[in-house]
Amino acid sequence: MAFRGWPVEAIEFFEGLEADNSKAYWEAHKELYEQAVRAPMDELLVELAPAFGPGKVFRPYRDVRFSTDKSPYKTNIAATVGEAGYVSVSAAGLGAGSGLFHMAPDQLDRYRRAVADEGTGRPLEAITADLRDRGCELIGHGVLKTAPKGYSRDHPRVGLLRWKGLTAWRQWVPGAWLGTRKAKGRIVETLDAAEPLNRWLATNVGASTIQSGQGR
Repeated sequence: MAFRGWPVEAIEFFEGLEADNSKAYWEAHKELYEQAVRAPMDELLVELAPAFGPGKVFRPYRDVRFSTDKSPYKTNIAATVGEAGYVSVSAAGLGAGSGLFHMAPDQLDRYRRAVADEGTGRPLEAITADLRDRGCELIGHGVLKTAPKGYSRDHPRVGLLRWKGLTAWRQWVPGAWLGTRKAKGRIVETLDAAEPLNRWLATNVGASTIQSGQGR
């Protein structure tokens, strides 16, 4: 079936789950989740795949082994889109972004070197400025309070040096548009806007050999 957005019942489902994050609530509303929440996400990923690559929906269950919060279910549905895209729907609305949210140590080293270098750092500065002009915010796994070790606090791009991941992100509160194809349009617009950032990251940062098990 063609993607037609998320109905209001999807938002209501997550509002209920936030109020009662229990197996009893989940089991009583599982069919609603499948029809109003999961099915639209699956349809969306099928439509996005030709342009951005295949997507994958995250499991709805939380890993509570090392958390003091033992709530069993995530209060959003999230999926990857291709290599760098991400989509999330919750009671707060729709979010979409693309980039490299969490850099491994070897990636972070290459990122900082590229940011510090005039030839590669200034283009990233222009890319991030353009993203902000387009209504995106920059988010990442974390931001240092000061310049990383080995870099001057007076560096002209110290703000970028402090990031430990870099993703272009947009978030929209729920509205009637969410139940239409306008939802896909906003996601596509965001993923397209992030393309220059992803090209920069692919060229200057690349994949982690640590995470792939190589170079240990």
